[in-house]
Amino acid sequence: MRIDINKEHLPEEILADLNEKWRRCARRIILSTTLAGCGHPGGSLSSLHMLILLYALANHDPKDPRKPDRDRIVISQGHISPGVYAVLCEYGYFPEEPFLMEFRRASSAFGGHVEQSVPGVEWNTGNLGQGLSAACGMAKALKLKGIPSWVFCLMGDGEQQKGQVIEARRWAVKFGLDNLITLIDYNRLQIGGDIAQVMPQDIPAEIKATYWNLLETDGHDFNALYKTLRLALRHQVKHPQRPTAILAHTVMGKGISFMENDPRWHGMALPNDMAKKALEELGFDPAELDILAEKRKTYVISFPHQDFEPEHPDIDPGEPILYGPETKLDNRSAYGKALLSLAEKNNLKDRLPKILGLTCDLEGSVKMGAFHQYCPQAFFESGIQEHHTASVAGALSKEGFLVFFSTFGVFAVDETYNQHRLNVLNRSNLKIVSTHLGLDVGEDGPTHQCVDYLGLLLNLLDLNIFMPADPNQTDRIIRYVATQKGNFFVGMGRSKIPVILDDSGQPFFGPDYQFKPGKADWLKKGTQATLVTYGAMVHRALKAADLLAEKGISVGVLNMASIRPLDENALLEAANIGPILVVEDHVVETGLGTLVARFLALKEIKVTLSIKGVERYGSSGKPEDLYREQGLDPQSLVQEIENLLR
Repeated sequence: MRIDINKEHLPEEILADLNEKWRRCARRIILSTTLAGCGHPGGSLSSLHMLILLYALANHDPKDPRKPDRDRIVISQGHISPGVYAVLCEYGYFPEEPFLMEFRRASSAFGGHVEQSVPGVEWNTGNLGQGLSAACGMAKALKLKGIPSWVFCLMGDGEQQKGQVIEARRWAVKFGLDNLITLIDYNRLQIGGDIAQVMPQDIPAEIKATYWNLLETDGHDFNALYKTLRLALRHQVKHPQRPTAILAHTVMGKGISFMENDPRWHGMALPNDMAKKALEELGFDPAELDILAEKRKTYVISFPHQDFEPEHPDIDPGEPILYGPETKLDNRSAYGKALLSLAEKNNLKDRLPKILGLTCDLEGSVKMGAFHQYCPQAFFESGIQEHHTASVAGALSKEGFLVFFSTFGVFAVDETYNQHRLNVLNRSNLKIVSTHLGLDVGEDGPTHQCVDYLGLLLNLLDLNIFMPADPNQTDRIIRYVATQKGNFFVGMGRSKIPVILDDSGQPFFGPDYQFKPGKADWLKKGTQATLVTYGAMVHRALKAADLLAEKGISVGVLNMASIRPLDENALLEAANIGPILVVEDHVVETGLGTLVARFLALKEIKVTLSIKGVERYGSSGKPEDLYREQGLDPQSLVQEIENLLR
């Protein structure tokens, strides 16, 4: 039964029930970790009172774990999975046996860090510092939808050292998340020992400095915890319009005498003899451990993984914008125009917006200004806080919104790789549109010339990667990804580029063109060799093909705008024609050329292959000069093809 927060104190019968829940859950923590031979019992025990009380207060339903108006409980320090699973079991989300028998076993839903494969878990965590950002996304989604529910985020004290936590706090205040409460397990111990020695910080002062409400309490006293949470839930805090942090003073390994205040048990299971002593202290038969250990040896993994598809709104893609033969435009401007067009069709006045946009102090450069002006309530300027923005965008994308996150390549990929990795693991629904990729960034120099993005992105399973060739293809790709579930990356350079034309002089990606993932575009067919390329290099490859044609050499140009999925049939066709030259504004070791080489090698296809790309970091200069230095200008490509055909 859900506790009524109108009562000033917890009645004795409720206190007695909560204490019994604590005893049963502590037993599960000891058993699960010792049976697995690994895990994190110390922090699970120090957080246990908070977990039990949160689920007693929150609006949630084990029979409907994803009901839209539920309160969300995000576990940022995902290593306390034994405590989380023990409490979810206590509240009826699943039986005890599969948890104890399957915890930390291959193919099990009950992972070592909390995972959504377990009913009741909102967000996969483990990489510390990201949970609060995800909680911000959920809290903002509830605000946008007008749902008066709460988001609770349980955090460790050690993870307060992460810079992303500060980013999330600032964002929560800016966007008025008074429906967000974080509870910090302040046991003052982390893997390396005392938090003050590992990395000194004044946590209360930092919380106040970021304009949150701060409350402190005893994290092991149910009544004290209740009174503190009651103040926040009733908005009886100094600044009711702001989020609240509860600093709960706790003890590592609470409840087991020989575990208390000992950092060893942060990430180490009790051996059998000590686990039996712990069970005795809790009032349980220690012989149970041996019985369960024997049973676990032959127990077959059977608990089903829950599978939640991300919500996706019904999007009207609108009418494509056609850029004529004389147009010279940067792809990022075509993106901005497509985004505005989508908003005009889907973000209707006085209604819940379907499309949200986030950027990091680069609204003008990534061309989101028109979108912002049209629907300011759907645009989130997140400041120079890329780590948080990537995470909050991922969480928002699972709440029934179409979310575009845009910034420069070095920030959209290199700086936020880990955040996108967690987004993908959480099966988010994010559209990353990255501008300013490659040497095309030019005068900003090598720190901003993102030339390694494919090597990183291709490690993220289930991420689709598209690189449009011109403004028309950009427009079609943006409209395509807007209508699709899943995670997508759309990349482009900075400079203005010409519209790609067909043999009749009309836009190749014209009125009848439809983008199809995994389908390459034969912009020009040749009989002797093929230039395979994408993005900013396409028009240069076409120029090289024209120069070769003047010499009587017939070379095709294959535009691989879809990097993942890759058009393998088109590559087979190119291999049957003759030598292949892959050209890309990217490091040669990890780009499209590597994908092509791998494919051809695995298919045992013998063909002459050359890869031209970035072989050293560029300097600060005009893009054309930088391309010439790396042998990526049309004249250099002509020479390379001639060498291949000798």
